[in-house]
Amino acid sequence: MKNSFKIITSFLIALFVVNCSTKKDAFLNRSYHSVSTKYNILYNGDEALRIGLEQLNANYEDNYWERLPVEPLKVDVLAMPGMSADTDSSPHEFEKAEEKAVKAIQKHSMLIARQERNNKIDDAYLLLGKSRYYSKRFVPALEAFNYVILKYPEADLINETKIWQAKTLVRLQNEEQAIKSLNTLLKNKSLNSDIKEGAHTVIAMAYMNLDSIQFIINHLNKAATSANNKEQTARNLFILGQLYSEKGLKDSSNIAFQKVIDFKKAPYKYKIHAQLEKAKNATNKLDAASTLAVLKKLVKDRDNRPFLGELYYRIGMIEQENNKDNAIEYFKKSLQSNSKRNLQKELSYEALGNLHFDKAEFLVAGAYYDSILNITQSENTKRIRRLVRNRNNLNEIILYENSSKINDSILRLVAMGEEERIAFFNTHIEKLKAEEEKQTNKKTVKTGLFNLNTTKAETGENSGKWYFYNVQAVGFGEQEFRRIWGGRPLEDNWRLSGKLQANLGNEQNIEQISAEIDNSEKFKLTYYLDKIPSDKVKIDSIANDRNTAYFKLGIIYKEQFNELDLAKEKFEKLIAFNPDLALLIPAKYHLYKIYESQGNENVLFLKNNIVENYPTSKYAKFILNPNQALAEEEKNAAESEYTLIYYEYEAEQYENVIEKTNIAIGKYLDEPIVAKLELLKAYAIGKTQGLVAFKEALEVVALNYPNTEEAKNALDVIETIKLKL
Repeated sequence: MKNSFKIITSFLIALFVVNCSTKKDAFLNRSYHSVSTKYNILYNGDEALRIGLEQLNANYEDNYWERLPVEPLKVDVLAMPGMSADTDSSPHEFEKAEEKAVKAIQKHSMLIARQERNNKIDDAYLLLGKSRYYSKRFVPALEAFNYVILKYPEADLINETKIWQAKTLVRLQNEEQAIKSLNTLLKNKSLNSDIKEGAHTVIAMAYMNLDSIQFIINHLNKAATSANNKEQTARNLFILGQLYSEKGLKDSSNIAFQKVIDFKKAPYKYKIHAQLEKAKNATNKLDAASTLAVLKKLVKDRDNRPFLGELYYRIGMIEQENNKDNAIEYFKKSLQSNSKRNLQKELSYEALGNLHFDKAEFLVAGAYYDSILNITQSENTKRIRRLVRNRNNLNEIILYENSSKINDSILRLVAMGEEERIAFFNTHIEKLKAEEEKQTNKKTVKTGLFNLNTTKAETGENSGKWYFYNVQAVGFGEQEFRRIWGGRPLEDNWRLSGKLQANLGNEQNIEQISAEIDNSEKFKLTYYLDKIPSDKVKIDSIANDRNTAYFKLGIIYKEQFNELDLAKEKFEKLIAFNPDLALLIPAKYHLYKIYESQGNENVLFLKNNIVENYPTSKYAKFILNPNQALAEEEKNAAESEYTLIYYEYEAEQYENVIEKTNIAIGKYLDEPIVAKLELLKAYAIGKTQGLVAFKEALEVVALNYPNTEEAKNALDVIETIKLKL
């Protein structure tokens, strides 16, 4: 029995050794190596690839505010040979898959008489190419695919390999070759639907790089006929909807998005965003009303909690056409949602800032814009650069609005009689006492920045951790801040007593006239009465500051923001104050121009008032000679453009400064402003191109504009640079 066992064992070992040979073309050898390749090494390699893809997809997040890429694979930098492994952020599972593919080829390849006898080796090369592709090593990936196509033209997976080869060519920016290769493949009438879908999808991907929208649409439509690949089919249909929308074909866009919604196998992320995209396409009140009903129904669905930020934002965008207050509430709800998407929060903040700006609540608008700048991760985008400019433009508005309100309130108090003042301040003191008593009775201590013991019931389950995400905390914090500090401008060193400013309505005058609130004195009537100025010189100074603020606000609203109604309001109030002629005459002229542009019936009265009462003023001459006024306006336009470009220089947008100064120099050729523009451009060049280029740019200013102040400044800087070179 022992001898029989030894014989059988020896026979099996001999059979195993014979079959392990990769040099013998026998059925048992081919079968053994094929099975070993498929069910051992390749199985583990395919599993590693699958896990790597799951990790890759989990870390990838689509930006639905832009056109989706055909393939959800973000490639910032191509991984080229010789690059450090630290630059590769791909899952390490792809490296494991590549190792398995290489092992399968090395251990089980049966290349006999220049022909591969193991029919699973082409699978190993395909796995090798895929793992390299997803590691963003496209050159070695292409080598693997090319090898299969060259060496195994009759392989089972040859068509799939050709698709991967073309996809890799697209990644290497060889779109024309990829399109040519796949068009040749599609001539084969025996292709199955999966191969056709893959080929048309990759061709669309190639045309996406070439920005040929109609070709993208054609091939995505052909790719979408097959629904075997549910992820890619849903994605293709979604991109189709976006492309149709870009072309203004709203009906076709809605049809594509509806197909996504109706596609049962589509991942839910595409379905919900298709609903949101359809909401964007609403073009009339009837569509908006029906869309609003759909979105509000989606909000109630608990499954949509991850998308509440986007849903509330889209509802707010529709509501703002008819009811801005409702829109504000929905934008706030969008911020309170547990959305992790920074861009979504930025857009909600921006919408709130714009709505408050339209309502002339500039301090609030500025705070919302600041919130965007605090969280944005895309500082160099056009949208953020524009936002920075707008926020900078608000600085003057906030300054002068606060100044005008403070001084208005002080002057109102000055104009009151003694009894009226006493009654006013007594009312205010009673309110302070009631508020303090209310705060004392609270069991939990709240501060302007956070609520230490606030429950979910108090703030809402989805209140954000950051202060500005919590509306209740914001409201209380603003109130508490004003109670302790009074009003302060949005600027550095705001704690300094000389910087006290705020909104001075009829109920808040007291805090504004005191340099700093003294808590020990705040309940004493004499504390407030003593703060009211009585000296005529000081009162006149306050009135002049108030008038100047109104005038500058009128100019800013008219010239920078084209807010003619706001400008009109400021100029009309200023004229009613009967200011000095230095402000009165230009205010009347600017108001006249606003009346003229709006067809106001008072335009003739104001025209005659200026011409008859101030005939020697330049403004009367502008009215009588419009050509002279036009020349003056062009000069002002040049100054305004220079100011806007200078804001960009301060924001360190030097490339923009160089580009815009070149345009402005061509526009205002032979005008005095050109020297200032050239000098500003020289400084921007110095910031981006170094001292040598800076010196050359300054020499241009000095040579071309020799008798200007800018030339003198340029020469001074040139002398300094020479010492450093």
